[in-house]
Amino acid sequence: MHVAKRDRLPLNGLAVAIMLGAWAVPDVSHSDDWPQWGGPQRDLIWRETGIVQKLPTSGLLPRVWSTPIGDGYAGPAVANGRVYITDRQTNRSTERVLCLDAETGEEIWKYEYRAVYTVSYPAGPRATPVIDGDRVYTIGAQGNMFCFHAEKGNILWQKNFVNDYQTELPTWGMAASPLVDGDQLITLVGGANGALVVSFDKLSGKENWRSLDDREVGYCPPMIFDIDDIRHLIIWHPHAISSLKPETGELNWQVPFLVRAGLCIPTPRQVGNRLFFTSFYNGPRMIEVSSDGQSARIAWKGDSDIELSEGTDGLHSIMSTPVFTGSHIYGVGSYGELRGLNARTGERLWMTRQATGEGRWWNAFIIPHEDRYFLHNEQGDLIIANLTPEGYEEISRAKLVEPTRDVRRRLTIWSHPAFAMQSVFARNDKEIVRVDLSAR
Repeated sequence: MHVAKRDRLPLNGLAVAIMLGAWAVPDVSHSDDWPQWGGPQRDLIWRETGIVQKLPTSGLLPRVWSTPIGDGYAGPAVANGRVYITDRQTNRSTERVLCLDAETGEEIWKYEYRAVYTVSYPAGPRATPVIDGDRVYTIGAQGNMFCFHAEKGNILWQKNFVNDYQTELPTWGMAASPLVDGDQLITLVGGANGALVVSFDKLSGKENWRSLDDREVGYCPPMIFDIDDIRHLIIWHPHAISSLKPETGELNWQVPFLVRAGLCIPTPRQVGNRLFFTSFYNGPRMIEVSSDGQSARIAWKGDSDIELSEGTDGLHSIMSTPVFTGSHIYGVGSYGELRGLNARTGERLWMTRQATGEGRWWNAFIIPHEDRYFLHNEQGDLIIANLTPEGYEEISRAKLVEPTRDVRRRLTIWSHPAFAMQSVFARNDKEIVRVDLSAR
C-alpha cells in the first residue's frame, strides 16, 4: 500500500551552526541550485563563487542542519529552496522520497511505497532525483519511477519498469538518473521490444519513443553532448557506446565496448569531439566523433583488461566520474588510486592514494571548482586539493559525514554530494546534512 505522509522532523544542529559566525546560513540570493545528477549543467562542475579557500581541520564540519534518513546510495538534489532525497526503510521493505526545506532541514513532504528488494547490495535507492520546474522525478532500485508535484508531493504519473516493460533488473538495481530534454524525460529502462532507453512526455508520462534492442541496461546516466553543432544522446550500456538523435531515438553511430559484469557506471566526459569512458575491469576508451556526427572511432584505449591496481595501465574507475580537462584526465582507479593521465595518449603521469586509501573499490568523487577541486571520499572526508599534470596537492581536509555502510569489512559512503546555495549537502545511511561553505 502506498502511503503519503507529512510528518515534521526535529532540527539537529541549527542553533549550533548559527553561533558559528562565518559558518552560519549564507545569503543565497545569488547562489545556484543542484537540481539533478551532475548539477545544473549535468557535468559535475560547481560554479558558485564566494566559496571558502580552506576547511577547518578539527572534528566534523559544523552543520547548518542535520535530518535523520534511512539507507541509500542516491545523492540529494537541491532546487527552489528544497532538498529531495530518497532512502529505504529496511524494516518495512519500503522506499521513500523526501522533500526537505533547504534552509532548515525540516520535512515538507514524503512519499513511501513498498519495494521488496531482489538486487545485490540492498541498501536503498541509487538514482539522484531530477527537479524540473514544478516536477520532481525519481527512480527506485527496483524500477519504480515517479513524477511528483515538487511542492505538494502528489503523484502526477508513475511507471513500474518490471511490470510495464518487462525489465530484467541489473545485478545492483536501477541506478541511472533520468535526463530532462525539452518536453521529454529520457531514461534507461532495459525493457523488451527495443526499450533499452525510453523517452516519456515529461508532463503526462506518455511514451514518445524507445530505442536500442538490448536488455542489459547497465548503470550509466544518459547524457546529451553538443559536438560540432550536432546533439548526441549518449547511451553507454554494457555492449556498446551508442549515439542517438535526442528527438527521435534514431541511431547515429555505435562503438562496441563489451563491459564485464555490466559495470558501465562513470558518467562520460566530453571536450570538443572527444568522449572519455572508463570501466572497472576493461579500462579507458577515448572516442572521437566525426564532424558530420555519423560515425565515431576509438582514438586510444588502455591495454590492460584487469582490475588489479598493479596490472592496470590507465584508469579503471568503478563508480567515480573522472575529470577531463581536454589535455589531462584525473580520476580514481580500481583500488583507490587517484591518477593523472595524458588525455592525448592515455599515458599515466602520476598516482597517489593520499585522497582515498587502498583497497578494492576505494573511492572518491571529484568536483572541479574554479582553479581547484573538491573531493568527497568514501571515508566521509571533504578535501580541497589541486590536481595538475605534476600531481596531487592537498590544501585542506575535514570530516563531512561519518561513513556508515559496511562494505568488505570497512565503513563507506558511496553517495555523491550536492553543491548548492554555497553549501554542500551530503548523506550517509543515518542523516543528511547541510554544511555552509561560503567564504564570508
